[in-house]
Amino acid sequence: MSYVEEIYERVTLQNPGEPEFHQAAKEVLDSLKLVIDANEEKYRSAGLLERFVEPERIISFRVPWMDDQGKVHVNKGYRVQFNSSIGPYKGGLRFHPSVNQSVLKFLGFEQVLKNSLTGLPMGGGKGGSNFDPKGKSDAEVMRFCQSFMTELYRHVGANVDVPAGDIGVGGREVGYLFGQYKRITGLYEGVLTGKGLTFGGSLARTEATGYGLVYMLEEMLKHHGKELEGKTVLVSGSGNVAIYAAQKAQSLGAKVVAMSDSNGYVYDKDGIKLDIMKEIKEVRRGRVKDYADQVPGAVYTEGKGIWTIPCDIALPCATQNELNLEDAKTLKSNGCFAVAEGANMPSTREATDFFVENGILFMPGKAANAGGVAVSGLEQSQNSLRLSWTFEEVDGRLKGIMADIYAKAADAAERYGVKGNYVAGANIAGFEKVATAMMSQGIV
Repeated sequence: MSYVEEIYERVTLQNPGEPEFHQAAKEVLDSLKLVIDANEEKYRSAGLLERFVEPERIISFRVPWMDDQGKVHVNKGYRVQFNSSIGPYKGGLRFHPSVNQSVLKFLGFEQVLKNSLTGLPMGGGKGGSNFDPKGKSDAEVMRFCQSFMTELYRHVGANVDVPAGDIGVGGREVGYLFGQYKRITGLYEGVLTGKGLTFGGSLARTEATGYGLVYMLEEMLKHHGKELEGKTVLVSGSGNVAIYAAQKAQSLGAKVVAMSDSNGYVYDKDGIKLDIMKEIKEVRRGRVKDYADQVPGAVYTEGKGIWTIPCDIALPCATQNELNLEDAKTLKSNGCFAVAEGANMPSTREATDFFVENGILFMPGKAANAGGVAVSGLEQSQNSLRLSWTFEEVDGRLKGIMADIYAKAADAAERYGVKGNYVAGANIAGFEKVATAMMSQGIV
């Protein structure tokens, strides 16, 4: 049995009932086999992979809070501090009913490699709760966030662990969390990113993941003699990442014809009108179904199916495992030639393999959606320097970071004889930096 096979067996045995974490570990370890086989004796003697797949720390706690009717509720809270070999833990907080330890371990594991790819000094972590902010009043969300931070504050700090937002955690939630941290500790520091612009936030942070996704897509297309202008694009999701990916794609001449949410998807043959979609999702917190009610000719369809619409490019920006093998085959048969992931692991392993094996240009999430954490890192830098950069400065740095990530993934794939396989390339490039740091720091 190879070292990689041993470690994957260890992951499944020691982490029962955690399918998302198993899936992430399997995908990463399989693509790292080339580099690990070349260094097996060194890595094995240092127990490197055993440490690489095991979080440094998992914090689990209860979060009691009171609703507006005076009833007390209790949710579960977590922080998975996965790897700090190249910097303080960095990764989002997710508030959603689907949150559990397996989901957060998969996200934290992916975050280690994603943060490594940015070139910034950030380790990997992830956290959150099974609390659902949907339908809650601002006062209820505030009370929950204050209770959550009353436990979390012990484990985070500007030089220890710097959480950010994720699904269910936007500017409102980050503000409440930051206020409670400051109140308890008496410290005004960059302990969270995604803050409001009046208290240490960074311009372009809201747009960063979506814009970064399209900058990466543009870079990948350019290196294969293609361009974004004039192409038809599908964007799943309608949250922050999806909206700003659609905005940037349209500004570069593409036509985004469909977006979705957890209920269904809307198709507009003339191109999604983002001013209307943003008003529905960001102001009214409505559903994409409302778009079809407002725009003549737009068609809403309940349930899954966005990937059945013919397109040139697909950008899955909703959630993990939303795009399966059948979807991948349908996309290819309908003429899709490029896929870049805006969400974390939105394509199943079978779909990912299909894209790679069938010559579809495919950029995995840990590389394609790294723009968000990259600008979070830039927000940390601004907080440390007590400076604020202009939107153009931050956006320019973001574009440079995404081009650099593409170059790292492409170079690593070529060095190990799998040119054009950006899944392997991104994993190898991210891993090499983390592995070197871990080996240099001894057995910790």
